[in-house]
Amino acid sequence: MPHYDAILVLSFGGPEKPEDVMPFLENVLRGRNVPRPRLLQVAEHYYQFGGRSPINDQCRALIAALRTELDAHGPQLPIYWGNRNWHPMLEDTMRQMAEDGIQRAIVFITSAYSSYSACRQYMEDIERARQAVGDKAPLCDKLRHFNNQPGFIGPNAENLRTALDQLPGSRVLFTAHSIPMEMARTSKYVAQLEEAARLVAEQAGNPDYRLVYQSRSGAPHQPWLGPDILEALNEEKASGTESVVVAPIGFISDHMEVIYDLDYEAKARAGELGLKMVRAATVGTHPQFIGMIRELVAERAAGLPSADPCRQDCCPAPIRGSGFTAISATPNSAEPTQVESGKRPRHE
Repeated sequence: MPHYDAILVLSFGGPEKPEDVMPFLENVLRGRNVPRPRLLQVAEHYYQFGGRSPINDQCRALIAALRTELDAHGPQLPIYWGNRNWHPMLEDTMRQMAEDGIQRAIVFITSAYSSYSACRQYMEDIERARQAVGDKAPLCDKLRHFNNQPGFIGPNAENLRTALDQLPGSRVLFTAHSIPMEMARTSKYVAQLEEAARLVAEQAGNPDYRLVYQSRSGAPHQPWLGPDILEALNEEKASGTESVVVAPIGFISDHMEVIYDLDYEAKARAGELGLKMVRAATVGTHPQFIGMIRELVAERAAGLPSADPCRQDCCPAPIRGSGFTAISATPNSAEPTQVESGKRPRHE
């Protein structure tokens, strides 16, 4: 049974002031062939909200809540935090862990689901960081996916009921980040989302729902998961729906992608259509969710067979030349982000 001496929270990262926005986007792209005007287009989304993404603050809040939970119930392990695309950068965090003598860490990735961008790519990030740091870099074991865990389902159901109280009888649209069909076929992403949606709907007592997607960014000719949230709103209006509750179960916090794509774009479309719309909150730092993270940590530390999250060959990288370039993963969900050279890159 392995001995763990730290926890690593691994997320996507985001800019914290206007001067960070373009360097952050350049980190996301990492030299890939996306025209400068497309970066400027996405940068405007951040500038619209003061040039600051909520994601880092949300990670800080999660870590503080988890620290309190671990202090109360154990295990007593230090918590480190690293990001893929903005400070604190994963490589810097890995180097600090090595300097502190950390030998083996449990990794919590801010994504409930599997897919290349939501899971495997983060594991590749860890290995690159370890190689950069050298022989003293700690070994890192990822916690398993938690899409169907009570500590994730319960808070989502509670948030859905709260939203439905504002618009009783509404049609529920569960949203998650869209990914290319090719990527979906090589993972359990869709099945996990469908299971989570079913469990949340059952617990919230509202069977009138559908699963839709958001944040598509690939070439128009390339098949991605759908329907898109904006298309779904059009369809709901056409079918006579009067009000909708949008529940972003694909994400664990209200970061920029949730705020821009749902609170701004989807809300505007609903207004144009004359649809009433309320957006349910994500789990954030709900005590039940934080308790679930601690339980998964304890499970992994105990060496239980169920704690091992992935097969060695799961969620393979996309095939090069298939029409898209994997550039990022949304921090709090399906988190996968793709960009085709003629399209805009997404946020977190």
